[in-house]
Amino acid sequence: MNQKNSLGLNICFGDLENPIKLFKAWFEEAKNTEINDANALALATSKKDGISSVRMVLLKDFNDSGFVFYTNFNSKKSEDLNSNPNASMCFHWKSLLRQIRITGKIEKISNEEADKYYKTRSYESRIGAWASKQSKILNNREELYQAIKDYKKKYSDKDNVPRPSDWSGWNLNPKEIEFWLNGEHRIHERLLYKKNKDGKWDRFLLSP
Repeated sequence: MNQKNSLGLNICFGDLENPIKLFKAWFEEAKNTEINDANALALATSKKDGISSVRMVLLKDFNDSGFVFYTNFNSKKSEDLNSNPNASMCFHWKSLLRQIRITGKIEKISNEEADKYYKTRSYESRIGAWASKQSKILNNREELYQAIKDYKKKYSDKDNVPRPSDWSGWNLNPKEIEFWLNGEHRIHERLLYKKNKDGKWDRFLLSP
């Protein structure tokens, strides 16, 4: 194993002070090696009663301010986040034998940011955002298909489909980010970044 990092870690960790830069480097590699959806992540949320839920969502943007995904604000995940904004994300890239865990607080993105992304979606996906009452019980699939047909009639101009007010994005502002690399005999390599009271990142090696 090539170990040139000052902390004794594999060179893929990069010896970087900013974990967002390291995330970007790993993410770019994953986009070239994963068969499908390198931006897929497991999102864990919970209500105030402590009952947790996890599901896969797609990362659509990230920067120093956080990690963004989109959903219906009436969905189960949004209901959880409205009552408890603490959440975690986990990326697992089997092709690279790497994992990244991110923990922090989530807040809604701006309407301007949501509008900008919504316009990049296909016509079918924009219609789907109107037709699907996410997480709500369906009597049958035909009920959904009929809603899609109805909204296609209502918004027949493919260049003019407004964004539903209850469809937008969430941004997870990270407090901790852990990078994990598979090791032989389960001697994995783990590097944890924790944001301190000054808003800067401290680094810690973790035992496997």
